[in-house]
Amino acid sequence: MTTIPFDAIGFDLDGTLLDTFGDLGSAVNHALVMGGFEAVPLESSKGLIGGGAKMMLARALEAQGGVPPEEFRRLYKAMLAYYEGHNAVHTVPYPGVRETLAGLAAMGVRMVVVTNKFEAFAKNVLTHLELIDAFAAVIGGDSLGKGEDGQYLAKPHPAPVLEARAITGGGSFVFVGDSSFDGRAARAAGVPFVAAAYGYCDAPPHALGADAVIDSFGELIPTLAALAPAA
Repeated sequence: MTTIPFDAIGFDLDGTLLDTFGDLGSAVNHALVMGGFEAVPLESSKGLIGGGAKMMLARALEAQGGVPPEEFRRLYKAMLAYYEGHNAVHTVPYPGVRETLAGLAAMGVRMVVVTNKFEAFAKNVLTHLELIDAFAAVIGGDSLGKGEDGQYLAKPHPAPVLEARAITGGGSFVFVGDSSFDGRAARAAGVPFVAAAYGYCDAPPHALGADAVIDSFGELIPTLAALAPAA
């Protein structure tokens, strides 16, 4: 039986565990149309993902000229309200996710989701997809509150990764994600990082500073088996 040298794993959500671009793109388009802008093709919304919903909407609006801060707040609230009611319409787990999570659980590996999506939204979609029970905790972009600068303690800040490691007992820990936000958070937290090349990478996968790269979720266990934990 394959074993891995890690006691616990942290997972990003969008583009790592779940293919969410259809629902995120629909929410962005809802806000764009409300603001009098052109809707974007759903497939192109993959390039907007990374850093949370606010950044995703900001990128979409900036591409069409932008809006004043007050109008942005109005459209952002509309986007969140729409997404709250439509966040599991098109979203599905990537191939191999269910089987791999079950395999890791059978090894006694503890798992945590660390996402910049609001915690309530992340829990809702994971519950809808019957994946919530695989995880010891779900840490969202708003879970740890705000820092002294008034910004949420979310990736690329290391705090949510460090919190995930603490929740799982503080043993050997690895983080899996698909963006520069994930890579930067993992490095700042001092834990190995595995890049999901199949996800919504905002840079070439091998340029994310990863210790290993997987082209499908099903490659995760053998990849981790060959990866050394941090000292």
